[in-house]
Amino acid sequence: MEIGLVGLGKMGGNMRERLRNAGHTVVGYDTNPERADVDSLVELVDRLERPRAVWVMVPAGGATQHVIDQLATLLKPGDTVIDGGNSRWTDDEKHAEELGKRGINFVDAGVSGGVWGLKNGYALMVGGDKETVDDLKPIFDALKPDGPYGYVHAGKVGAGHFSKMVHNGIEYAMMQAYAEGWELLEKVDSVDNVREVFRSWQEGTVIRSWLLDLAVNALDEDHHLEKLRGYADDSGEGRWTVEAAIDNAVPLPAITASLFARFASRQDDSPQMKMIAALRNQFGGHAVESAKK
Repeated sequence: MEIGLVGLGKMGGNMRERLRNAGHTVVGYDTNPERADVDSLVELVDRLERPRAVWVMVPAGGATQHVIDQLATLLKPGDTVIDGGNSRWTDDEKHAEELGKRGINFVDAGVSGGVWGLKNGYALMVGGDKETVDDLKPIFDALKPDGPYGYVHAGKVGAGHFSKMVHNGIEYAMMQAYAEGWELLEKVDSVDNVREVFRSWQEGTVIRSWLLDLAVNALDEDHHLEKLRGYADDSGEGRWTVEAAIDNAVPLPAITASLFARFASRQDDSPQMKMIAALRNQFGGHAVESAKK
């Protein structure tokens, strides 16, 4: 299958490679010309045969809106735009309506996998009408992990990004639990090998997970996380999850508390946030801040 891909950063670039490895034709565009296959969105669209499919993989908000506004003028009825960034689900509904007036299809895809996706595949949560989603299935099959799991047509437009938002809210809470446990272990005198305690949990325990594996990776690289500043940003999806919970009267005490813990990292050099920062760097390649000397 042939597809255009806009945004060739940490995830987009690896997605292009994974798709090509599966035999698909990918025409990539990025504002960084060293990454791009073409010089402009106009050239990208011209290189694709109709009906075209263009996957947008740029930051949520203004950047995504700008690309979709441009594609709306370049694509033709029957073409499809896939937003694979971390857009808010309410933006999906707006984009679908705007593009639909021009006869252009819209699909939203929540994508999880970070910098490990090229090797392991990406978990995909997709929203859109069945016919359009089915037409794109070869692309989704190439990106997803091997095996029967890792892809879901979650529902109508917005369902993919809403599902990914909830996924990230759960991720917040899980990382916070590991971070709190790590800090307590580091605090007491009786435990003198916290890293190996974490490693011992990787087999045979109910708390084993990929996040735990990544925590061990981080501790192998920096035994007490002394090189990191206890600061961790929030991407916005944790906030959206809490807002959606309020709107729907669904209690989310663990996820809400984990979001507030991120805010605490803005105030002091939080030990817990060292672990959160380390985990975000491990699974997503997110930037970390060095500890002040």
